[in-house]
Amino acid sequence: LQLVESGGGSVQAGGSLRLSCAASGYSRLPRYTYSDYCMAWFRQAPGKEREGVACIRRDRTATIADAVKGRFAISEDSAKHTLYLEINALNSEDTAMYYCAASLPWSDCSAGIEESDYHYWGQGTQVTVSS
Repeated sequence: LQLVESGGGSVQAGGSLRLSCAASGYSRLPRYTYSDYCMAWFRQAPGKEREGVACIRRDRTATIADAVKGRFAISEDSAKHTLYLEINALNSEDTAMYYCAASLPWSDCSAGIEESDYHYWGQGTQVTVSS
């Protein structure tokens, strides 16, 4: 799979952004479709480890990390093979590179948002929040 993120940018604190992740390359494993993959968003702030912020599992249930719950929302358009992350009430701690990730289509992704569950990664989109 190829994953391409977009929608990042520089925003003022309190603002909102919607990140998109376009997935392609399903023809390499034709028996699987978009909905067979767990999809997730991770972020990595300068000097910090990458952390999971939201995911949608193969049964299409979603999890939002406690640290961002109430401000972040994950959604998808399976027909467009596109994953979204809505970020509201941005603050300086949200400044990070945001990555889209997809599992292998036969993976049973964990209850949390674990890097080890994800096999495919995008190049990331930068979000910078200024006060």
